[in-house]
Amino acid sequence: MQFLILGLLILLAAFFSSAETSLMTLNRYRLRHLAKDGHRGARLAQALLAKTDHLLGAILLGNTFAAVAIATISDDISLKLLGESNTGLFAGTLIVTFVILVFGEITPKVIAAAHAEKIAFAYSYVLYPVTKAIYPAIWFVNLFVTGLLKLLRIKVNFSEVSHAVSTEELRSIVSEAGSYIPQKNRAILLNLFDLENATVDDVMTAHTQIEDVDLDTPFEELIQQISSSNHTRLLVKQGAEEEIVGIIHIRKVINQLRNGELTIEGLREVISEPYFIPSGTPLYTQIQQFQEHHQRMALVVDEYGELKGLVTLEDILEEIIGDFTTQSPLRANTFHQEEDGTWVVDGSCSLRDLNKKLGLNLPIEGPRTLNGLVLEHFEDIPEPGTSIRIGDCALEIMQTQDKIVKSVRLMPLNQETDLG
Repeated sequence: MQFLILGLLILLAAFFSSAETSLMTLNRYRLRHLAKDGHRGARLAQALLAKTDHLLGAILLGNTFAAVAIATISDDISLKLLGESNTGLFAGTLIVTFVILVFGEITPKVIAAAHAEKIAFAYSYVLYPVTKAIYPAIWFVNLFVTGLLKLLRIKVNFSEVSHAVSTEELRSIVSEAGSYIPQKNRAILLNLFDLENATVDDVMTAHTQIEDVDLDTPFEELIQQISSSNHTRLLVKQGAEEEIVGIIHIRKVINQLRNGELTIEGLREVISEPYFIPSGTPLYTQIQQFQEHHQRMALVVDEYGELKGLVTLEDILEEIIGDFTTQSPLRANTFHQEEDGTWVVDGSCSLRDLNKKLGLNLPIEGPRTLNGLVLEHFEDIPEPGTSIRIGDCALEIMQTQDKIVKSVRLMPLNQETDLG
């Protein structure tokens, strides 16, 4: 009879041990989702975890009771089988300790950790009424626990806020989602996290690459410029200081161009006012600004009002979903791979693009482009053929023109880089 009681007590200890592990390792966000869907076990588990101190009190009371009862019965069995000798008592203690560890603690906890959800939901049906039934005992014990915590000045917070996931943790969850999230969707979500630290300067087209037209240009030459443009929108300047007067949308004049009916007055009528934004504007903010102002293109200016570049809604969307199949000619072919594995890169290429697409780790805290990074390193215009090493890359200057580095041969060190 005593062996039967001993076995039942070990099962009781195993129950409380596995209940503790399974409930404490539950995914709180999945639990909330299942509870909202009406899963009875999930609702009970959520109710138990809402008062974690009561839950732990019930589990530990049960586990302590089982452990003390096991020790008492084991001593009685040891005395009957092995006598009152010290050796017998020591052997009995070792055997009981081994049995409790293996069958009452470690094995149940390992099983519970591996199947936390199933076990937690099933056990909740038992633990919920048990917790209610022994609440007076739990309350009494917690009085001393709370007093001790206050004495030690330890603050305990079991609210859901304390289980909030940080940005980095959420990034890790998305990265490790595997087959649960398609690769393309996972890449978009990770890009959204990166967007938090990006500004318009990171995605804009530099002012030296912006195609513009001058209203003071002879009209026939102006028409030729507009007709041969590869862009749908052009920057319009006028005057000796090349003041920016607006943006022209070629779609608005395409019919007049085809029919030869476009006049300088008609051209001025379709010029829209320029939309200026300050350098350093976060991309999240700029998306909202585009929406509020009903704009798709903005001119980036520095603190002195000088034009730094141009950013479009498409530029920001590419940061999120990846490059569109139809790229701007200014952005197309900014780098390509040679047969020897090196990369020939345009000096105007964004360092963020290089890091993202080639898996590099070039510094992005200072200059935004490869040209800027090279000039910052040399503090001068380097001669073609000059080689340097920056971070994990070896760079060879291939071409310079008009005080800028036009093209660079880039050799990633100790890694294989491929766009595929």
